[in-house]
Amino acid sequence: QVQLVESGGGLVQAGGSLRLSCADAGRTVSWYAMSWFRQAPGKEREFVAAVGSGGSTGYADSVKGRFTISRDNAKNTVYLRMNSLEPEDTAVYYCAATARYGLGYSVNDMDYWGKGTLVTVSS
Repeated sequence: QVQLVESGGGLVQAGGSLRLSCADAGRTVSWYAMSWFRQAPGKEREFVAAVGSGGSTGYADSVKGRFTISRDNAKNTVYLRMNSLEPEDTAVYYCAATARYGLGYSVNDMDYWGKGTLVTVSS
């Protein structure tokens, strides 16, 4: 069973960096394509980044060049390195897994979700 737990969120100044982690207590993350989504107050949940089981990656245009997604299957963990953070990046960040082939770009693509971790970027 997939059990996703996010960590690493917090308060950071604009221009700063954070690294989010998503650990799978069920030890099955290597089987799935993994994605990060985020939801800002009053907005819909949106795609941020994805990594396939083979290591292929995809990014939202808004984070391309600033964020990097990676996975360590030996540790059953997926990471999101966020650099050059902007106030517009403030949101709850969610880790999600899908058993579908390819990358998960849509909320509807994903089968399992974590509870989220809050990232706040001050100006």
